[in-house]
Amino acid sequence: MLRFVQRCVTLGPRFSKGCDLDSAQGAVPRATDELNQLKTRLLAMGGEAEEQVRAAVRALVDGDLGLAERVLCGDEPIDRLHMEIDKRCYDLLVEHHPSATDVRVVVSGVKINSDLERIGDVAVNIAEATFSYLQHPPVKPLIDIPRMAEHAQGMLRDALNAYVRHATDMAYDVLDRDDTLDGLKDQVFRELLRYMVQNPATTEPALDLILISRHLERIGDHATNIAEEVIFMVSGRDVRHHAQEGRDPTEH
Repeated sequence: MLRFVQRCVTLGPRFSKGCDLDSAQGAVPRATDELNQLKTRLLAMGGEAEEQVRAAVRALVDGDLGLAERVLCGDEPIDRLHMEIDKRCYDLLVEHHPSATDVRVVVSGVKINSDLERIGDVAVNIAEATFSYLQHPPVKPLIDIPRMAEHAQGMLRDALNAYVRHATDMAYDVLDRDDTLDGLKDQVFRELLRYMVQNPATTEPALDLILISRHLERIGDHATNIAEEVIFMVSGRDVRHHAQEGRDPTEH
């Protein structure tokens, strides 16, 4: 606000119309309200994306082709939110001239929005592989893939909660959990490889399950991206290629 007043004084009467102090004072709560709405819409989009993933995995576990088909056709709400949130972010930057801290919130929102849209796409990919898998007899009882799905969805929920709460500790915890998901993916691959070697007839459905495990691992990667954005948003620290260095002890 002080900089705004100084600008009005410096520019003088010629620009007084553009320096409406009442408007400037009103811009702060409006910007705050827009930022809160941005967080709300991102949470809504995260909920949609998580539900799509949950439904795709449930279709696999239950052998429900109808549910898999609904997931294949169900990403339109996520696409609409993707476009809406992008517009909100750009409008915030153009119309409200946010502070440096709020700029990080908005820019992080743009990137998180992109990750959530991609998670929606991954859910569709899981449904496609599920549809293919269900054309064959089951290869094995499904144990690790549902565990992977639960783990990935938990990472996504916590990453979004970290965004809303500005909680870097929660974000670092999401980063730490990514290795567990990678380990489960490797375990699924090794086990299914044995099935394919022992019985070549299982090759095609086993490859579908391997593909699904890789899609779930990608969801964990997107959750990790969101967590990294939270850390940058709150602290200004870019950990995208340095997560292994650990957290800054001054962060909370």
